[in-house]
Amino acid sequence: MYQHSPENKNLNFRMPQAPRSILKGSSLKDLLGPEAVDCLVHNLSAVYPALDGQSFQCSALENISSLGILERGVHLAQVMRQHLPAVFEEAVKVLLQSLTPPLTRTDDLGLGVFFYLPHVAFIGKYGLDKEGNGGNDPFDMAMTAQYELTKRFSAEFSMRTFLIQRQEETVSRLLHWTRDADPHVRRLCSEGTRPRLPWAIRIPAFIKNPRPVLPILEALKDDPDLYVRRSVANHLGDIAKDNPEVAFGICEKWLSGASSERKWLIRHALRHPSKKGNQIALRLRKLAVKD
Repeated sequence: MYQHSPENKNLNFRMPQAPRSILKGSSLKDLLGPEAVDCLVHNLSAVYPALDGQSFQCSALENISSLGILERGVHLAQVMRQHLPAVFEEAVKVLLQSLTPPLTRTDDLGLGVFFYLPHVAFIGKYGLDKEGNGGNDPFDMAMTAQYELTKRFSAEFSMRTFLIQRQEETVSRLLHWTRDADPHVRRLCSEGTRPRLPWAIRIPAFIKNPRPVLPILEALKDDPDLYVRRSVANHLGDIAKDNPEVAFGICEKWLSGASSERKWLIRHALRHPSKKGNQIALRLRKLAVKD
């Protein structure tokens, strides 16, 4: 499997200026405008001199003004596919070599991380296409790319395609990643498998039956990082919308010997059914009061 090399860590890679939150009169889509495209071309050219930067920019900015943030991510992914090496694995090597250093914190990240939305869209759109990879299965390379990208943004959107098309292999890989040292990677294991993740395509199989991913939640329920535990709580809240008996059963089980942190997780997971007056949820939340 290709391993991301740190050799390019000293290259002068750039990222566009971005606020911590959306400012009045602006839109999320502005995060992927001309400045972001310019930075993208700069970073890719630094590791792939054969890139036709002018042609890339012309294609990237053509009719982009009417597109929303997610549409721009897909559009720029398509432009990268046209201008990077034709074989998917070779193109991914370029992408990985052009990455800025991983995030070192899990809070107050601001909106600059959306610069990597096109990279994530690239993996989600082309990461399971054997024909685009010289006939070879690109799964391992695509998973490696998502592992690296989630340290800089999040691969929760691209991971959906893999869970839908290659469920068993993907869940197995994510379960292994629950033991990773990086909290961004551990969070991806929970967030990427949420059946009703906001902004993302739903996972019908997990809406119908969430049990294949329950070992992931079990592994992360006492994670040392709140960033991860909050995702587990939100995932459990998703499950409660379609399979309340499963979610309530998990909470009942987790109450045994629960720390104050796990009790918070349970209360957070059950807030929506509790607001609707569900008596089981209300009882469980009452049992999960702070020590």
